[in-house]
Amino acid sequence: MPDSHTLDLARALISLRSVTPDDAGCQDLIAQRLQPLGFERERLDAGGVTNSWIRKGNAAPVLVFAGHTDVVPTGPEERWSSPPFQPTLDEHGMLYGRGTADMKGSIAAFITACERFIATHPKHSGSIALLITSDEEGPATHGTRHVVDVLSAREEKIDWCLVGEPSSSEKLGDIVKNGRRGSLSGALRIKGKQGHVAYPHLARNPIHLGLPALQELAATVWDSGNAHFPPTTFQISNIAAGTGAGNVIPGELNVDFNFRFSTQTTADTLEARVAAILEKHQIDYQLAWTLSGNPFLTPAGELVDAVKRAIADVTGRDTQLSTSGGTSDGRFIATTGAQIVELGPLNATIHQIDEHVRADDLDTLSRIYEAVLRNLLPEASRS
Repeated sequence: MPDSHTLDLARALISLRSVTPDDAGCQDLIAQRLQPLGFERERLDAGGVTNSWIRKGNAAPVLVFAGHTDVVPTGPEERWSSPPFQPTLDEHGMLYGRGTADMKGSIAAFITACERFIATHPKHSGSIALLITSDEEGPATHGTRHVVDVLSAREEKIDWCLVGEPSSSEKLGDIVKNGRRGSLSGALRIKGKQGHVAYPHLARNPIHLGLPALQELAATVWDSGNAHFPPTTFQISNIAAGTGAGNVIPGELNVDFNFRFSTQTTADTLEARVAAILEKHQIDYQLAWTLSGNPFLTPAGELVDAVKRAIADVTGRDTQLSTSGGTSDGRFIATTGAQIVELGPLNATIHQIDEHVRADDLDTLSRIYEAVLRNLLPEASRS
């Protein structure tokens, strides 16, 4: 397969070992590539995280591409077919390397889309911006969240946001995400009293005390979902108790759990319902909550319509809207009131050994992004 500008740029980004939260120079490369097009970069670093707000123009409306340069660790590199930070194109046209799908390929595709769009539409309406962080795969506390806080404080508005997360399932563009479920985690400590298993009357076993409540939590129907979201789910992810000895009743039970919740409920409601169940079972407990993000939804409208039309024009596919999957940085941008759609390559190999994408898909994705730009920011009318 012949090289392309998108493939070349993707290779350059993938070759930089930017394991979260290290940017490894990716954002410098991005800014250098965009500067000749009239983009200006603002560094908004925080907490050891590299953040860039790169914008062309001052007019409304503002279309933002949101992405991240950090990648997850590779796992055992000897198990990769080729070195993970040495992008490799095989005989079948597959590009291998950490970040090919999640999400350096998307970043490269958007940049080349901007290059072509601006060349053919130098007087386009509105503004184009990129919000790039190196803290999406990590704690996500000093990345997009921080940039959004800065933009909000100075009343800099985002109208539309394309997040380059790998949204596609079987074929490029078959699925786009127009929303995400909320994520609420709980760290529960159930207190008992340690003692000898032969003298249970002198102890209080927190496992025995907690199991009925945990069973009720697992069996509870939290809501029925709606037309856009599946029902809210509750899952226990970790559970630990015991001293390691077979003849000791433990003194406490620790349970980690998570809700993925729809717009049919709220974090406050879920917290109150959990507390009611625990108190019903008369458990002595401590519970710490972490809200990673509330659910958000972008209904049919300017952005969704522009994206669906772009995919249809470039690929002939009728895309499906979805809110499935985990969280993304879209949850922070949603707080601004922006319309948000996630559109990127196939997600079948993300975070895996031998992560890869079809190289042709990166060129196709770039053309889709270009079509979105044309649909939303047409040439300004001449007076």
